[in-house]
Amino acid sequence: MAGTARIAVDAMGGDGGLAVILDGVALAAAARPELSFLLVGDESAINAGLAAHAELAGRVEVAHAAETVGSDEKPSTAIRRARVTSMGLAVDAVKQGRAGAAVSAGNTGALMAMAKLSLRTMPGIDRPALAALLPSLGANDTVMLDLGANAECDARNLVQFAVMGAAYARTALELERPRVALLNIGTEDLKGTDIIRDAAQRLRAAPHLPLAFTGFIEGDRLSRGEVDVIACDGFTGNIALKTAEGTARFVADLLRRAFSSSVRSKIGFLISRPATKLLRDHLDPNNHNGAIFLGLNGLVVKSHGGANAAGIANALKLAAKLVEDDLTRRIGEDLGNVEARAA
Repeated sequence: MAGTARIAVDAMGGDGGLAVILDGVALAAAARPELSFLLVGDESAINAGLAAHAELAGRVEVAHAAETVGSDEKPSTAIRRARVTSMGLAVDAVKQGRAGAAVSAGNTGALMAMAKLSLRTMPGIDRPALAALLPSLGANDTVMLDLGANAECDARNLVQFAVMGAAYARTALELERPRVALLNIGTEDLKGTDIIRDAAQRLRAAPHLPLAFTGFIEGDRLSRGEVDVIACDGFTGNIALKTAEGTARFVADLLRRAFSSSVRSKIGFLISRPATKLLRDHLDPNNHNGAIFLGLNGLVVKSHGGANAAGIANALKLAAKLVEDDLTRRIGEDLGNVEARAA
C-alpha cells in the first residue's frame, strides 16, 4: 500500500562503512522529515555511531545482525547466511512488512539472490531486472535495464523489462507516457537478433500500454535524452553501463590533466570553473545513485558500493519515493494489461 515510507537499511554494507551509511541516513532524514528507518547490523556499533547523530532520535530503530556479507562473497554462500546477515535481514524486513523498501550498498550478486529468493517475482514476471537512472542531455535522466541480472533474455523478457522500466520512469521521473527503446546495433527494423526484432514487434502491437515505443536505439545515443527508457539484456546492459561510466571518468581525468598542464591552462580552469563544476556534478554517480530490482514482490534498492553520504541519501530518497508511489502495484497493473490484450 502506498503511504509514508519506512526504509530498512543494510548499515554494514558498502565500501565507506557504517559512518558513511549513518551520515547518508541523516541527510535523507533532514530532506524528508516524514521518513523513518530500520538500521540493520551490529547493534552496538550502530548505537555508538548514532551518538553523533542526535537529530535521528525517534526516527530510527535498530535491528541486530551478527554477520555481514563480504564484497566478494558468492551469492550461493551468502544466501545460506541470509537469516543472520545485515543484508538478508534488511530484505526480510520488506517481506515481513516491517519496511516498505530495503537499501544496501553491499554485494550486488548476493543482494539480487537474497531479494529474489525472499520476495519472489511478481505474477507475470519471468525474471527481475536491475534498473538505474543514467544522466542524459535531455530534460530528465534515462532509465536503463537490465544492467546485469540476466545475461541471456528472450523476447518476452525484453517486453517485460520495457513495461517495468516505463512504470519506473512514470514514478521516478514523473512522466505520463515514457518513450521506450530497445538497445540494438542499428535503428533499422531489420537490424539485430531475432529476439530483439520479436520484442520490438510485440511492443508495437501494444499501443494500449502507458508508454511510447520508439523502436531501436544505438549505443552512441544512450545519453542524448532522446528516450526515457532503454531496455536490453543484462549482458549488453552491464557492458554499456560500465563503458559509459569509464568514458565519464576518462573525460573528467582528461580535463583535469589538461587544466593542470601549464599556467595558462590553470588560468583557463579558473575562468571555466562554473562550467566544469556543472559537468562534474552531472557525471557524479552519487547524484544518480540507486539501482532497483524491478519485478519482485517488494522494493529493494542497490546503492553504489563506493557511494558517499550524499549518494546514500539519494538512494534512500529514491526508495522512499517508490514506496509512496506504489511502484510494485503500478508494474502489476501494466503487466496485467499486457497479458489481457495478448489473450
